[in-house]
Amino acid sequence: MAFNFPWHLYLMALLYVLAGINHFLRPRMYVKIIPPSFPKPELLNKITGTVEILLGILLCFPYFSKFAAIGIIALLIAVFPANLYMYQNPKASFGLPKYLLLLRLPLQALLMIWACLYIR
Repeated sequence: MAFNFPWHLYLMALLYVLAGINHFLRPRMYVKIIPPSFPKPELLNKITGTVEILLGILLCFPYFSKFAAIGIIALLIAVFPANLYMYQNPKASFGLPKYLLLLRLPLQALLMIWACLYIR
């Protein structure tokens, strides 16, 4: 069976797999941006990383790509509080300029739109 998927779907898949792996390589980076009101940040980091890897892999299979894209949208919504916390809290900003942190917020919407391309 030949996969007739566009290159940008595989790019998205690769980005999510790599991001998920990074959750395990650099856990402190991700734990740092989880708002303190969320319980068990280390566990949340592992769950998020695992889900990113799984969704990235599932994107590559035609039968699962629609469900993976929906899952990615749900994941982006779920992690939005971390991006907002990073913008609002200088201790979680990694010293990045405020304008870059602000630009990250609408980037979530663009990633959701990208995922919508694969919901048929």
